[in-house]
Order: sequence, then C-alpha cells, then structure tokens
Amino acid sequence: MNRALSSIGLLLGTVGVSGFFAGEASAEFLKDSKATLTLRNVYHNQDSRTTDTPRIEQWGQGFLLDFKSGYTEGVVGLGLDVLGTYAVRLDDGGRVGKTDADRAPSTSGMFPLESNGKSRHDFGRIGVTGKMRFSKTELHVGTLQPRLPVVTYNDARILPQTYEGYQVTSREIQDLTFIAGKIEHSTERNSSNSDSLSIQGSSNRKTGQFSNQFLYGGFNYNINKSLALSYYFGKLQDFYEQHFVGLIHNWALPIGSLKTDLRYYNSNSTGANSSRSGRAEGYRAQGWWSSSDRDRYEVDNRIWSALFTYSLAGHSIKAGYQKVTGHSDFPSLAPDAGTGRSLYLITNSNVQAAKFASAGERTWVAGYAYDFASIGIPGLLFGTTYYSGSGIDDTVHGRRGNSEEWVRDINLSYKVQDGPLKGLGLDWKNGSWRGNDSGTVDRDESRVMLSYNISLL
Repeated sequence: MNRALSSIGLLLGTVGVSGFFAGEASAEFLKDSKATLTLRNVYHNQDSRTTDTPRIEQWGQGFLLDFKSGYTEGVVGLGLDVLGTYAVRLDDGGRVGKTDADRAPSTSGMFPLESNGKSRHDFGRIGVTGKMRFSKTELHVGTLQPRLPVVTYNDARILPQTYEGYQVTSREIQDLTFIAGKIEHSTERNSSNSDSLSIQGSSNRKTGQFSNQFLYGGFNYNINKSLALSYYFGKLQDFYEQHFVGLIHNWALPIGSLKTDLRYYNSNSTGANSSRSGRAEGYRAQGWWSSSDRDRYEVDNRIWSALFTYSLAGHSIKAGYQKVTGHSDFPSLAPDAGTGRSLYLITNSNVQAAKFASAGERTWVAGYAYDFASIGIPGLLFGTTYYSGSGIDDTVHGRRGNSEEWVRDINLSYKVQDGPLKGLGLDWKNGSWRGNDSGTVDRDESRVMLSYNISLL
C-alpha cells in the first residue's frame, strides 16, 4: 500500500513542473499548459480454445498523468511535456507453470513477470519530452507516441507503449504536414524498462537480434477538402526499409457519404538482413521459404489494400480487401516476443496476434457500425467487423497457400458528454480468432476498460 501511495504521489507531483517555471518562463508557458489525470480500470480475459493452457485473466487499475506545457515567448519557444504512468494489479492468476491451474499470467499480459513466474504487484514509469518551436515547426526530444503508417504505439492495455527518440513536425506550407524522426528504444505496455528494437522473427531475447536506430519521415497533404495524400518511409537498421503511400477520399453523395481508403506498403531488406551471413547471425524475418532458398529469412513484402465505408444517418457499412505478396510477413517494429503490436492496416483486429499480414495472405473485411447520437444518445457507439484471410504460406506445416484464419470483432463504447460525470468512459472489446495457420492459436478475448479523465490544468 505504501508503494502504491508513494507512486501516485510521484505522478501527481509532476504537475508541479508548471510551478517550477512560473518565475522564469513567460505567461504563455503557463497559459497554454494542460495537465490531465486519467484513471483507467481494465479487465482482460484471453482464453485459448485449442491448447490445454490456463486462460489469462487479469484486472488492474492504472493512473496516467499527462502534462503538456505551452511554449515560452520569443522567436524560439521552449517547452516540456511529462507523461507519468502507474498501474496496480487487483487480480491475477497465480504464476506461470503452476500445475492444474485454470488461469495464469503471461508475457503478453498486462503486468511484467517476476522471476518466480508471478505478475508484479505494480509498475510504472515517467517519460519526459523537451520541445522547441520555431514558426510552425516543432522539435520533440525524449518520450514519443507516434501514430504514423510506419510506426504506431500500442495502447491496448492498462498502460501505453512509448518510444524514445526525437521527431520534427513542420506545417510551414498550408495543407502540408511534414514529419521526420529517429527512434532508439521502446518501452512496452507491460514494462518499466526501455529496450532495443527488432522485428517478428528476430524479437526473441535469447535467439534474436536488435537495433537502436529506426529512421522515419514523410508527409500528409490535403489536396482539397475531400482528398488527402500521404507518403512515409521507415528504416530499421540491419533489418528493413519500408515505403508507404496512402490516399483517402471522402465523397458526399446525394444520400449519405462514401469514404475510400487506399494503402500500399513496399518493404525490403537492408543491412545485415540482406546477407546470408547476417541472417545466420539472427537478423531474420518471419515468413515462407523453402529449406534450400538462398533468400530464406530475408524481408520481402508488399501489401496493398482498399477499404470503402458508406455512412448514412448514424449507420456505416464497410467492405475491404487486402493482399500480401512476397516471401516474408509484413515487417514492423516488434517488441520482445509476446507483448503485442499495433499496425496501420485495415486488418488491425482486436485480437493482438491476428493482423492478417502473413506471406501470401488475402483478406476480405466487412463491418457495420452505429453512432447512437442519431437517436439522441451522444457518446454511445457500436461496431462489429469480420475478417477472413486465406492463401497463407505456412512454413511450419509445409503448406503454401493453403492455410487460413478468421476473426470476429465487437466494439461497444460509451462516454459521458456532460454533467458531473463528463469524461467517464466505458469500452468493451471482444474478439474471436480461429484458423489453421501455424501461428494461429484459436482464442477468445475480451477487454473491459472504465476510464475517467480529470482536467488538472
């Protein structure tokens, strides 16, 4: 209890950053500062349907304090952001490896594991970001949470993933946003420690390889009010380089509207992964190759997708298709084995391991959503999506193009819009995953999150 109280006090104490600058910085620094405390209560249940293993069932309370300062006055403005996070375990499932257990923690759970196989009672971290502004260009150095096609942080559990590095964002030209940066480390959603970067196929701490340099850059350009173009590039040293092109068009029809979302990725090897000797050292991608293939474990992937969403009076119906070509699975920054990742794909499902991005995979997407604001209940949203993937090239089972998988997602959320409970939100996410690919473990997952945002500044 004392550890919990002291950690919460440390989080609340970071609000005092604004007081530290009060005598030195300009009024603009304080005037534009914001601090929000988010209380996040999360229940997570993951139940395997095909393996005789304990289910993961965890419950915890999280505290997220997000302080964002304004900028000092002058030609060059300076500022400081602080993100403090802390989580307390309320219920868990004993320890890993316990015989005849109905439930047990896991490396993919909400909390880090102790050496004895039990989940830690609590954990947290504090991220600090220094920032500078000149004209309409900003530089952030320190803790980052990018949401870009080539790198997206994961916020699917009790605490969010963060990265460490720097990023420049420029809006000097009207309707054009340019972003570039470098990431050196990642702190996963169930860890207090920062770590190096890798990809699936190499992210096992004992057998894989890691890098401390991910370079990225690109732009978003609003061609007009209904059409937007984006391009991004990412390169993880000694693993892969990746190009992304996206086009979004919103078309106002006589009845309803139609949104078209087109995406294309081209990923290839670089550095150690480009050579047989480098791959022999552990710089490997995941995918399908014959045992005698000279290019075995080399990054070689293309993905194109199209998603169409028709909306009318609160209703929306979506349909899409995604195709993967090349020998490797889609490469992306991956944490140590088992802790999850988020991808900018139309197939980023509720089930963390099911991304429909395996070599050779073809996926159909269909979904329906409803915004209850249309009938006088603002803040209440419902959505369900079905993903069906086939043609997966499966190395372990020796099947090329014969494996398949499917996922059914359900999302239900409500956020209080006004009154004394404004900012209180409830989210339920549910997913079922089935298939015969070697990477598929038939499972059902549910997450319930109760959150409350308190504005402190």
